[in-house]
Amino acid sequence: MKRCRRYVCLAALTALVLIFLSACGKKQGTGDIRIGVAVYDEYDTFVSELTEAFLADVAEVNAVGTNAPVSVVRYNAAQSQITQNEQVEQMISKGCSVICVNLVDRTDPSMIIEMAREADVPVIFFNRELVEEDLMSWNRLYYVGADAFESGRIQGRTAAAYIKEHPETDRNGDGVIQYVVLEGEAGHQDAIVRSETSVDALIEEGIQIEKLESAIANWNRAQARNRMEQMIETYGEGVELVLANNDDMALGAADACDSREIPEEERPAIIGIDGTKVGLEGVRNGKLIGTVYNDKEGQARAMLQLALAAATGEGMEDLPLTDGKYIRLPYSEITLDNISRLGEEAP
Repeated sequence: MKRCRRYVCLAALTALVLIFLSACGKKQGTGDIRIGVAVYDEYDTFVSELTEAFLADVAEVNAVGTNAPVSVVRYNAAQSQITQNEQVEQMISKGCSVICVNLVDRTDPSMIIEMAREADVPVIFFNRELVEEDLMSWNRLYYVGADAFESGRIQGRTAAAYIKEHPETDRNGDGVIQYVVLEGEAGHQDAIVRSETSVDALIEEGIQIEKLESAIANWNRAQARNRMEQMIETYGEGVELVLANNDDMALGAADACDSREIPEEERPAIIGIDGTKVGLEGVRNGKLIGTVYNDKEGQARAMLQLALAAATGEGMEDLPLTDGKYIRLPYSEITLDNISRLGEEAP
């Protein structure tokens, strides 16, 4: 299985290179393809791993050896949309052929779009999805990511399956699972959707649940630990399930249990989303009951394919674009039962 996945990845990358070489053959003398990448926060674990996967794919393309190598300039907005706008302006002034943007504020891409349109530089938004109306405002705007609804549904179903297989999760024996939610970001679409759909899926699976509390932890492990420690202080052993919008926050909840020296049999079931390296390790060592794998490798490859096609004007018809705008990669469930088969192939 792992070997099969590797072959598929290499085949996809080979196809990417062939598209690129074909385009370069028709555009000799145009110089290198410079890709700008701007992230909302380089310390976000998932975004960091996605970016590293993207750079590894760029290195593979360059290893083929062409007259028009691909170069990448990277910027970290440190959670400031104003800073990110300035960085995009710099990328345009430096002659970037295409810009990939992980928005700080998904509701406020207007300045980036305006600058890019004026300079006729295509923009690929990734991971943090902007409003559809904004994406449709110009024909050289694209989005690469995943479906947040799917991640929430898988998280809820995974948690439900675990509860059914482990009735001891209901430690007080009242037939109801008392749960808390660790939310990624106030007002962020993915946080809202993941929180709501995971709960809906639990209910659909017939699990009786009671919400004790939700807390914003901004996708951050340390903040999640603090929030979880406060909830343990309030509810003690009453928390039976923790639904976290990402792996870092799920691990923060586990850290809080560690700091309180809560015995394993008295801990809540904790589940994350994203399948980061630390998240997968959390599943392996039993700190998490599972996670939902967000295909960062697939998204990185799709983003590079799209960037090369947008920059060269070749190969766009070969890409799996929905509505000419979207490339979404599927999520998948990761638990201790399948991590040796699936999880180890993903990092």
